[in-house]
Amino acid sequence: MQALSRRLGRQSFNSAASISSLRSTYSISDAGYGLDYPRYGSTLASRGSGYVVRKGTGGRSSVSGIIATVFGATGFLGRYLVQQLAKMGSQVLVPFRGSEDSPRHLKLMGDLGQIVPMKYNPRDENSIKAAMAKANVVINLIGITLICAALSFISLVMCCFMILLLAGREYETRNYSFEDVNHHMAEQLALIAKEHGGIMRFVQVSCLGASSTSLSRLLRAKAAAEEAILRDVPEATIMRPSTMIGTEDRILNRWAHFAKNYSFLPLIGDGSTRIQPVYVVDVAAAIVAALKDDGSSMGKIYELGGPEVFTIRELAELMYDTIREYPHYMKVPFPIAKILASPREIFLKKVPFPLPTPNIFNLDEIHALSQDTLVSENALTFSDLDIAPHKLKGYPVEYLAAYRKGGPQFGSTISKKVSPDAYP
Repeated sequence: MQALSRRLGRQSFNSAASISSLRSTYSISDAGYGLDYPRYGSTLASRGSGYVVRKGTGGRSSVSGIIATVFGATGFLGRYLVQQLAKMGSQVLVPFRGSEDSPRHLKLMGDLGQIVPMKYNPRDENSIKAAMAKANVVINLIGITLICAALSFISLVMCCFMILLLAGREYETRNYSFEDVNHHMAEQLALIAKEHGGIMRFVQVSCLGASSTSLSRLLRAKAAAEEAILRDVPEATIMRPSTMIGTEDRILNRWAHFAKNYSFLPLIGDGSTRIQPVYVVDVAAAIVAALKDDGSSMGKIYELGGPEVFTIRELAELMYDTIREYPHYMKVPFPIAKILASPREIFLKKVPFPLPTPNIFNLDEIHALSQDTLVSENALTFSDLDIAPHKLKGYPVEYLAAYRKGGPQFGSTISKKVSPDAYP
């Protein structure tokens, strides 16, 4: 009997009738994307229609009532957000455009069938509609997040041999400009969500410091996206996280890797630019808290910065202290840094082949570092979402112990860290 029921269920799932309503709503042109491709189909209601009835006690096997499409879920912030959504019983639709291995690590975060990868093309409107068709919540993490990076000429040479595939790049490519990724794609998602009719919440993750007057093209594009989204979807929630710190980050990991290999760390200018780095888990918690509230966060902008303000040099000191190495710095003046970063920007779209990834030198990043990036005085913050963000020193940076010389229990400065009385 069980075998017969499974066979009948499979036949009904593959039948044309089961997705006829979606075909009539959205015409999917590419057989490799969206709901015409059986592998990425789903047995949920064919169109989002508000929150599903909640069931259970709130664990991963419960039903939270949230069916969220998370664009950019395979990135740094995405894995933490998917984990927090899934552990409370939400179904998460994960659009991805790369290899099928890209969302594989996310499927373990939820109960069986709760994490649904869906292949899509960000330039194919039909595939975006298919990924969003059954959702009642849309969260956009697609974008380029500024990373305050250390600089070195050696790294510029090394990056000629390395091409990194990142979900949220902090640089332009031949195919995707800052405006394409951060402005036009976000505006397109907002328009489709508006036409959908069943999307209850739209959350856009922007960047702290986004402003139409910024020297950084990235920050100007982020500001333009916020304006477009609030114009099309006035009840959208905007999150502006600061530089995010976590196990997979691209700031402290880069610094620690370079410092370990070359015994010094170059800094742009004198390292006096102030930032307010935030633990990535706190940012994910803020997004979930906004979804769980009574709607009070709708139409508002939140600036998510950590509880402490660091200069770039002070943050580097924290990194050195954690990896137990003696700090050594080399200052790179802003004019020299800009000169070293300029050739890639000039030739990016003038040569018929991809240019090396700016793993360290990034002209737009250098422009952003010319001014402090702090939470505004009267902005809505973590406290308005009833969240107390973590301080960085301690657990949030413990992953850097992997860079200690001799192993996690050792390091070059171990004699200063351990009292002689501790030895037997």
